[in-house]
Amino acid sequence: MIISVSFLSCKDTNNKEKGNIIMDSNLIYQEYSPKASDLVISREKYLDKLYGFWLGQCIANWTGLVTEMDKVGNIGEFQTGDFYTRDNWGKADLPSIWGEGVPSDLSATIDFVFRDEDDVWGSDDDTDIEYIYQDLLFTNKTAMLTGEHIRKGWLAHIKTEEENYLWVSNEKAFHLMQEGMMPPETGNPKNNPEYEMIDAQLTTEIFGLFAPARPDIALKMAHLPIQTTARYNAEWASEFYVIMYALASYVDKDLSMKEKILWMTQEARKRLPNDSFSAKMFDYVLRRFNENIPWEQVRDELYIKYQVNQEDGYNITSKNLYCNGCFASGINFASSIVSVLYGEGDIKETIKIGALMGWDSDNPTATWGGLLGFMIGKDGIEKAFNRKFADKFNIHRTRVSFPNNGIDNFTNMAQKGVFIVDRVVQEQMGGGIDLEKGLWYIPNIGLNIKPAHN
Repeated sequence: MIISVSFLSCKDTNNKEKGNIIMDSNLIYQEYSPKASDLVISREKYLDKLYGFWLGQCIANWTGLVTEMDKVGNIGEFQTGDFYTRDNWGKADLPSIWGEGVPSDLSATIDFVFRDEDDVWGSDDDTDIEYIYQDLLFTNKTAMLTGEHIRKGWLAHIKTEEENYLWVSNEKAFHLMQEGMMPPETGNPKNNPEYEMIDAQLTTEIFGLFAPARPDIALKMAHLPIQTTARYNAEWASEFYVIMYALASYVDKDLSMKEKILWMTQEARKRLPNDSFSAKMFDYVLRRFNENIPWEQVRDELYIKYQVNQEDGYNITSKNLYCNGCFASGINFASSIVSVLYGEGDIKETIKIGALMGWDSDNPTATWGGLLGFMIGKDGIEKAFNRKFADKFNIHRTRVSFPNNGIDNFTNMAQKGVFIVDRVVQEQMGGGIDLEKGLWYIPNIGLNIKPAHN
């Protein structure tokens, strides 16, 4: 096990060991007088939740990769078989659009993909840029990344030659960085024609976890990373996910998981401009969900409504893109809303639906696997699947130049996240940390989620 984070271990003044108090040696912890209105969050429990985030995201990511790009629809008359249904779960996986007639080598059937306790999870594009951002925040001793931080981090940790596991907007932004361009200009539509693609939605959700219960701070932290590759609807959808992740520490704990998800999604919806196709996609799916329409029918309706008929300003089809824009922000955002609503807070069901939805199925699935994994923690995931999992993580499957030949573990990754939250609570929120009690005191300003500007 490696511990690449820097920490100090403390004892009480009576030299009686109370157990290790883990603290960031790069942060000066200030005295703080808690206020009655402060939100109080346990650092220890949050560590377990962050572990659950990485584990849940890996399970969902690798499960979704089995069906990634298997089903993207055929523009024209809708036919049965254009998409998977719940009956396909556990049955043969079909080739993806680039599979050359060969199904996924991860699993012959559409099923969960696991890594056993003595195995190692591999990074993918759903986890590796978030890993880089977390490392950049920690090593630069900051709560706010700059364009130079991002550019240097990308250039240091992303291969210049193929296979570099970048696609569409991320790939274009990377080339622009190599030419000397700095974020956010790398996501400016004048420079990056791929700004409408899904990329930012799978690389920035983690900023919501760095600002627990404070979506205002989370959005501030995520603004530049999102704009590194996205604008307009792709940016707003990414912000929706960031808000969801921040709200996971604010939502009423007495609600059921289904009720929590419903409340969180409707709060995050406030960020979407009402005239945007992202907002209209969300509203459509929520309405059909409330009408108890089966998720397969809703997914099929989304395909016809947005990819065939191009309603609500969603005009991807008219652009004649490869696979009809199967990587686009819009249709994948719509499909993600189906999986998170119909999954009703159940991590297994949400991953199943996400994997069967179609299009870029590993990306939205990883987003919700990470969120629900955070909400229920490591033990909750193990209980849901009735098994143990690998805790090691190989960032060098897709990225380069990290210590220990890229082998890390979820405990270490979660601890680094806790240290980042320490800094955010103190420097961005004006709150405090009680190391002895293991608590964060977060000033509660209430939720004031304003719509993004068009």
